Amino acid sequence: MPFFSQELAIDLGTANTVIFKDDKVVLDEPSIIAVETKTEKLVAIGHQAQLIEDHTPPRIYTVRPLMNGVIADYDAAEKMLTGFIRKAIGRRGLFKPALKVVIGIPGGGTPVDMRSIRDSSEHAGAHDVHLIYEPMASAMGIGIDVTAPNGNMIVDIGGGTTEIAVISLGGIVESSSIHIAGNEITTDIIDYLGGQHNISIGRTTAEQIKFAVGAVLPELPPEEQPEDFIVEGKNLVTAHPTRAAISYRDISFCIDKTITKIETEIIKVLQRTPPELYSNIVKNGIWLAGGGSLLRGIAQRFTDKVNIQFRVAEDPLKAVARGTCLALKDTEHYPFLMR
Repeated sequence: MPFFSQELAIDLGTANTVIFKDDKVVLDEPSIIAVETKTEKLVAIGHQAQLIEDHTPPRIYTVRPLMNGVIADYDAAEKMLTGFIRKAIGRRGLFKPALKVVIGIPGGGTPVDMRSIRDSSEHAGAHDVHLIYEPMASAMGIGIDVTAPNGNMIVDIGGGTTEIAVISLGGIVESSSIHIAGNEITTDIIDYLGGQHNISIGRTTAEQIKFAVGAVLPELPPEEQPEDFIVEGKNLVTAHPTRAAISYRDISFCIDKTITKIETEIIKVLQRTPPELYSNIVKNGIWLAGGGSLLRGIAQRFTDKVNIQFRVAEDPLKAVARGTCLALKDTEHYPFLMR
């Protein structure tokens, strides 16, 4: 690699963006920017912008450029990518490095979506852009040999989409990309607290609740049961300050319909899977990745529902990023990479 070249592997997620450089995570920040209302000038990005969210004065607004895994605001996406790439590559003095990137994209992405992501990357400074479907990247990041004549199934529950795919011989044989994932679970929690406890909370607090007591089973083993989360907010009726203790059982109840939708989609993909590959999947089990796989009890619930063993990947939040990193090392020998 030339001295003034750099290579980045990017998981451009609805909720978070992760960038690898030289096999190391150099950036892991929320996919959000803060912009000045009058001038459209970038004020903050990533973690700093998230701190501003829910506390924005009239002169500043926040934008999440990706919705359901695709670019919803082209200009904001370009600003965000440019900012993240600059953070990742650091300073190079007077010389601008030639930049090669591999970016994970949702399995259901359209040609228009792909063009938007590629154009944003090029405008952000990338000269050599490759795209890889997130289920394929996730499988590689987990450690699966995606080029082998063997059927493997991945369920990646991200922020904006859940990606379900059956992979064999370097291709995606059956798949589904649904807009039911972490964002919908967060909305479920907000609605539940408003409806059951008359408490108004923002998305940041809802995310904290999801992390602290998120679960999909009404009964967990004693050693896995988290302590109740004390939430404080505004009473929707009186506008007085109020608080409530939220248990993992509350969360399992309020997100049940959303998790059931994901279960139903998994079964649909299995029904379409060729018999030989289905046999491989029964033997190999099904891998879970993405932030949604951190919900307590999810592997057990899916296993009970589908009667096939589910396993949560090691460090599931970074599975796609690790896979793009592996693809970046040898782009010429992975035919499923898109240019």
